[in-house]
Formats: sequence, C-alpha cells, structure tokens
Amino acid sequence: MKNLKGALMFGQSGGPTSVINASAAGVFLEALEQENITEIYGAEHGIRGILEEKFFDIRKEDKKELELLKNTPSSALGSVRYKLKSVDVDDTDYKRILEVFKKYNIRYFFYNGGNDSMDTCNKISKYLQSQNYECNIIGVPKTIDNDLFGTDHCPGYGSAAKYVATTMMELYLDTHVYDTGMVTVVEVMGRNAGWLTAAASLASLKGLGPDLIYLPEQPFSIEGFLEDVERVAKEKQNKVIAVISEGIKDKDGHLISEYLSSKAKDSFGHAQLGGTAAVLAGMVSEKLHIKVRPIEFSLMQRCGAHVGSGTDIEEAFMAGRMAVRYACEGETDKMVVFVRDENSKDYHIEYKLLPVEFAANTEKTIPAEWILPNHAGLTKEFADYALPLIQGASNSPLEDGLPRFAHLKKIYVK
Repeated sequence: MKNLKGALMFGQSGGPTSVINASAAGVFLEALEQENITEIYGAEHGIRGILEEKFFDIRKEDKKELELLKNTPSSALGSVRYKLKSVDVDDTDYKRILEVFKKYNIRYFFYNGGNDSMDTCNKISKYLQSQNYECNIIGVPKTIDNDLFGTDHCPGYGSAAKYVATTMMELYLDTHVYDTGMVTVVEVMGRNAGWLTAAASLASLKGLGPDLIYLPEQPFSIEGFLEDVERVAKEKQNKVIAVISEGIKDKDGHLISEYLSSKAKDSFGHAQLGGTAAVLAGMVSEKLHIKVRPIEFSLMQRCGAHVGSGTDIEEAFMAGRMAVRYACEGETDKMVVFVRDENSKDYHIEYKLLPVEFAANTEKTIPAEWILPNHAGLTKEFADYALPLIQGASNSPLEDGLPRFAHLKKIYVK
C-alpha cells in the first residue's frame, strides 16, 4: 500500500541482544527522514504497550541519543514475551490493537524480534487486512539463536558469537595454567538450534578452543558424554573443556536440564532453560573424581556489547532502516532478510524481503554436514560462514573509560 500517510509504531519483543537497539536506531532515524510518517512511537514492552496504550513519543528524543542506540545493548523500549492467541480462539487483543491504531492513525508498524515475534507480526498483519485497515507491516529480525528461516543470519548473532568465541579463548588460557587437571563444562544459549554453541569452535582456529561440543541438533547421551570426557581426560592430563548447548535433549526429546529439576514455562510456552552445565558437572565429579567447574554464560552472551561485532551493529542498523524504506515504498506483510552473495570473493549481503508468515515459528538449524563426528566441533564450512559475521570492533563511545549508552527521555504519548 503506497503513499500511506500516518504514524509509525515500533516495538521490541523476546530476548534482548547487544544490537537490537541498533535496529531501533535504524527505524527511528530513517523515519525522521520520511515525509509520509507523521509521528514516531515506540511501544513500551512491545505488544503489551500497544494493548495498554503505553508508548513513547520518539520525536521528543534528542537525535544524538537515538544515534547512541547503535551501541547500546538490551531493549531500550522494554521487551515482552506475550503470545497472541489465534484470532479464531480469541479476537479481543486484535480488536484492541485495531482500536489503538485507528485512534493514533498508525499506518506503519514494525516489530523487532525472533520466531515468536514474527508470528505476532504475521497475525496482526493478517487481521488488519481482514478488517480493511491499511497499515504497512514489516518484521525486523533479531535473535542471537540465529534460527530465523529465510535469512542468511540474524542481527545479534555475530556479536553473541564473537562473545562466545572470545570468552572461550580466555577460559582456555585460564583453565590451563595449573599443573593439576580440571574439567570445565561451559553452557551456551540455544534451545533447538546450536548456532551460538557452535561459535565456541571458532576459538579452535587460534588453538584455544574446546575439546568437545554438544549441539541440540543431535541427541545427547549422558553415558556417551561421560565416556567422552573420560577419554579426553586421559589424553590431556585431566584438562578438558566441554561446551554444551542449554537445549540439549536425550533421544526421547527430554531436556537434560530437567533431569534433576522441573522447569517453569515462559509466556510463549517454552521451558525456561539453564543449569544444564551444573547437572553434568555433578555427574562428571561423581564418576571421574576430577575437579569440575560448571560455567554458564547466561545473560552475558546476549548483552556483551563491549565485544560486539562492528559488522553486526551496522547490519542491525540497516535492517531497521531498510524496513522503513520498504514500508514507505508500499511493502507490507514481510520480514527483512539478509541474502549473502555467494559469488563474491569478499563478504557481501543484500537486504531483501520475505513473507513474514514463512519466518513465523520456523527454526533454522545447523546443517548436519557441518557437524564433525564424535563431538569434535564444526567443519571449515561453518567457520567460513561465521567468521565474516564477527568482524570489526563495536567502537562504542566512552566517558570516564566506561561505555556511553543512550539515555532516552521516554515521554509518553498522551
């Protein structure tokens, strides 16, 4: 729908990343240059902010602070995990969204998130179309899990992968200083796709990588894991580093983290993960009687902007900017995707569009042929894929030696 004139609404959803605000900066700064966009709103806590009519007037923010969003981690507007029910089950939320959009003349809507967020984007788009309400809707991808279908990679992955690989190198040096052995079990985020855990293998390119890597793409055997650790321990004087994804499951699909505890569910219905390394470390200690240290990267891997990828920051920014440009050209019901030029000797991508329904709730996992046997790591093909994504420094501005993050006024729209 071309030549729509009205307000823009932008929301963030799901787990934060170190570059999600770079996409917000791209949306806001591009919107300021578009004559058909009358007002610019930022929803507080994503879709919930729209439902509760709580959103910020972005035009009242200092442009310098909006620019600083490029190097500010986490979700500046506040995130949310809220799953819209099917409109056939309950259309209450949809009616409320339409009411708010009409009240504020929202003609451009951008939702920044992962699989579940794209599902929300798709549902809203389809409902508004059914009500003949003209609004151009574009999904802006985000997830450190790198599992969104249809895009070469996702904003947020490059920086998180760089954090994992860098921290792995540092851990390797630290855990090999003593003449006594120690088994280190490192837990990395990843529910069903092991992209982020696989990034630990990049440290091996510098001779400082893990001995064993376990991804959720393959069934996990506790007995096999203990045998692997014991074998490597005998070969390397009890000095072993094993990296596991938090989402590893046994052959029956049961999460290993649930073996010793029941896990709560988040609002999307997913089991809340974490603690797998501690469970496995206890088993290693009991069986092998070796000093064991479990390490969980936890939230640090997704908010570690200090080791952010310059490439990731710029691509996240451009994803937001291109979303606005495409919407103003009349595109709707799509998601911005990265398409890598496979014929170019140097790394190069284009920003294109994919129907958002294809990305909603569809996960992209690591190709089986990229996974080495015996949990020895990843192939050269993975390294060739991932290395371009972690290039460049974050170049975050500093004050008194500390990062200068954005300070938004967050003035509510009345």
